[in-house]
Amino acid sequence: MTQQPLRLGTRRSKLAMAQSGQVADTVRRVTGRPVELVEITTYGDVSREALAQIGGTGVFVTALRDALLNGEVDFAVHSLKDLPTAQPAELTLAAVPEREDPRDVIVARDALKFTDLPRGARIGTGSPRRMAQLNAYARSHGLDIEAVAIRGNVDTRIRYVRDGELDAVVLAAAGLNRIGRIGEVTDFLSVDTVLPAPGQGALAIECTAGNADLVAALGELDDPFTRVAVTAERSLLAALEAGCSAPVGALADLLADGQIVKEMRLRGVVGTTDGTRMVQLSTTGPVPETHDQALALGRELATEMLAQGAAGLMGERAQ
Repeated sequence: MTQQPLRLGTRRSKLAMAQSGQVADTVRRVTGRPVELVEITTYGDVSREALAQIGGTGVFVTALRDALLNGEVDFAVHSLKDLPTAQPAELTLAAVPEREDPRDVIVARDALKFTDLPRGARIGTGSPRRMAQLNAYARSHGLDIEAVAIRGNVDTRIRYVRDGELDAVVLAAAGLNRIGRIGEVTDFLSVDTVLPAPGQGALAIECTAGNADLVAALGELDDPFTRVAVTAERSLLAALEAGCSAPVGALADLLADGQIVKEMRLRGVVGTTDGTRMVQLSTTGPVPETHDQALALGRELATEMLAQGAAGLMGERAQ
């Protein structure tokens, strides 16, 4: 008897379709079942307002979650950095596959690197987090740049550079990798210069909590190291009471001695978008073995950051 296809809910953007297609291929291989993509339009896809103005947190996620709860799709794929930190009880994060490159990158005119951009260079980004860190780096290194708020998909953003409206744009390496355009990058930004968004480069595969068979099947795609890393990063974000469009960066690194992973280092940063005030701290400890340990690591660093005044630097707070 022919098995019913599993219905995978995805946003309609080129990047979302690419990453969902990759997940679908893996799910087909693991389960032996056909998978069909179901395209869903989210509010974040149709609104042209800045993310902070339309709520930021959840604007790319809510419609997909509604489709899951209404039984229109069986599972959904999200960019983890778009996922609100609060998890609905009816849904479960069944898998977090191995993370892609978490770094931010520059696509600039004339193949320029970030530090080679001319005085007054206009750099486009839709992220207050990137604005804060780029401006802070520029101030401390004597660079003269103007961070310009933009929206749009990858094609739109790169077109601003090709058409001469901007000197450069900042994008996520993972997204460009997934759509086969990493060759257009002119500079990779070190995480020592710009910490990525919590969960950047990782995907979230979500389904209803009551579908035990599907939860188990999708769990085959889970990468334990990626999951504890992003759990710590998102715990930091939640403890700061910040939304995904707040100027918060976080990255959990697994520190290895040869082939043996020894420790996890969690770094966090909060800053004003003009880069004039920043709180940047880190903590290192044993690699979390449980979800609760990863949560505790994030909360610990958030407490230290709040003690240093982080709360006063964030433009958006959770409601």
